[in-house]
Amino acid sequence: MTPDDLVEIEQIHQLKYRYVRFIDTKRWDDLAGLFTADATAAYGGGATTLAGRDAIMDFLTTSMADESMLTSHKVHQPEIALTGPDSATGVWALDDVVVLGGLGMTVRGASYYDDRYSKVEGHWRIAHTGYRRVYEEIEPRRDDLRLTASWWGTDGRSSLQ
Repeated sequence: MTPDDLVEIEQIHQLKYRYVRFIDTKRWDDLAGLFTADATAAYGGGATTLAGRDAIMDFLTTSMADESMLTSHKVHQPEIALTGPDSATGVWALDDVVVLGGLGMTVRGASYYDDRYSKVEGHWRIAHTGYRRVYEEIEPRRDDLRLTASWWGTDGRSSLQ
């Protein structure tokens, strides 16, 4: 591995970190720019498979746009392999929490992403992303449980004084 390889790998790290941040903050236009036009995705362990950036973005914006759905995606333990000058693969551990405010439920889980990347016009893009669950649990939220901050409801500020 060369120092140039390490720079390429770090650029892929930054790409994946932006991907989860843009999902959690619902920055859909920015998120769309991270995919190749012909990207594919497999969410929910393959229960939902999508072909093309437009189909991926339609699915994400439709299923996650509600501001009462709050998400936290944490990716770590990246295993990146450069497979060519403009191609790479990656495996990432994922820990996520999804608060389904409108349904009174919280989903927690752990997964492994299996990604492919392409370098397009000098920038790494996601050519495929998908995950398979290690586990997933769903729990009803208590009636007296309240959010004291949210990105949208309080502009990320805690209401606790």
